[in-house]
Amino acid sequence: MEVLIVDDNPEFCSTMDDIVQSFSYQTKIFNFTNQALSYIKENSANIGLALFDIEFSKDDPMTGIDLLEIIRQDFPLIPVVMISGKGTISTAVKATKLGAVNFIEKSVLNKEKIREVLESSMLKDFSEDDEEIRKFLLSCGIIAKSRSMIEIGKNIIRFGRTDLNILITGDTGTGKRLVAKAIHLASRRHKNPFITVDIPNIPRDLFQSELFGHIKGAFSGANESKKGLFHEASHGTIFLDEIGDLSPDLQSNLFIPVDEKVIRRVGSVQTEEIDLRFISATDRDLVRMMDEGVFREQLYHRLRECEINIPPLNERAEDIPDIIKFLVQIHNQDYNDNKYFSQIALDFLSERIWKGNVRELTSLIKVALQTITEDEIKITHLDKIINSSSRNHNQNYVPHTTASRSLKEDLAEVDRIKIENTLKINNGNVSKSAAMLGVSRETLHIKIRKYGIDVSKFRKK
Repeated sequence: MEVLIVDDNPEFCSTMDDIVQSFSYQTKIFNFTNQALSYIKENSANIGLALFDIEFSKDDPMTGIDLLEIIRQDFPLIPVVMISGKGTISTAVKATKLGAVNFIEKSVLNKEKIREVLESSMLKDFSEDDEEIRKFLLSCGIIAKSRSMIEIGKNIIRFGRTDLNILITGDTGTGKRLVAKAIHLASRRHKNPFITVDIPNIPRDLFQSELFGHIKGAFSGANESKKGLFHEASHGTIFLDEIGDLSPDLQSNLFIPVDEKVIRRVGSVQTEEIDLRFISATDRDLVRMMDEGVFREQLYHRLRECEINIPPLNERAEDIPDIIKFLVQIHNQDYNDNKYFSQIALDFLSERIWKGNVRELTSLIKVALQTITEDEIKITHLDKIINSSSRNHNQNYVPHTTASRSLKEDLAEVDRIKIENTLKINNGNVSKSAAMLGVSRETLHIKIRKYGIDVSKFRKK
């Protein structure tokens, strides 16, 4: 792949050309931004790295920053390094915010420094190697055998290398949070924090304080100053999960932080700059919500500079066997177990309709792995779980079929079955069962009452 060198100084370009080629890279040189842009438009797939000067001659209609901004929007896959003879902190910050992977002053450039820049910034040709994409996604907990997930993997890497704000859409349970984390890991910010803002679970009256922080005395109970989640995400990524659940009046609070990267703590008159990237996710139709006046168009366009839509699990059914095997492998490692699903069971699960997507599948697999005592898990086992009794253990606990249960209810079902199996092993002895489960006797009694378990039926008569 080529290294593009764009600078209005022919002598500098010639020197850079010699050094870059000495590391066995092909080069292309331009002294004017419009020439470079024309070449990029026709040959973007061949460019592995672009080196842009900041200032160009008066005859040039653009600066290097202008060129960077166009490349980041139209060709976000190309990594760009800005090189300047009169670099300033403000220029470096602006270049970084626009998505430059590095900013270097000409005064510090030497052959070794250029080698480091090339090795750290050069684009890996993921687009040609599906296996590299699969390995990267697998390291993020995402299974990608299907073509649709490979394409999502390409976009994760493509958009991840930029600082553009990304909106992740898809049905509930499709894995939006995993995709968000993968984008962070593919970005230049991967060594810095990834902070999740769980929008539905932040109390309305604490929203500003949680995100922006507050100063001492800002409100009743603010006995000391506190940093917010924006501060915690400094130099990293902030993930706004379930952004569609944010009320319209609170949405306006995000305009300036997202657009200008500036915040002000509750109770303070001073502003603070923040350096972070915004990723958002929702299972709602934000376009329809805008039409209905319940989601602000200004925020939508700020958050959706790029979009990744995750397909439902049934549209990527070929991934299902590999997802199951991945979960089995983790379980066997964690529990020193030897569980596996029969081929017929894998086929059965692959053909099933998963309204809850990957989350529903994962819940079922975890229940099976933790409650079935045999190594081989068969269809008969799965039928018992899927069609588990809907009897009412008590008024506080009513199990549902797997298709309609929440994750919390699935975990409760696992907990109940595990307790019953332990009581069976210990002939109904609560003290021994509590010790085996690693909980106190009192805690186990509370759970027994909660799940309506009849201990007497486990005692030998």
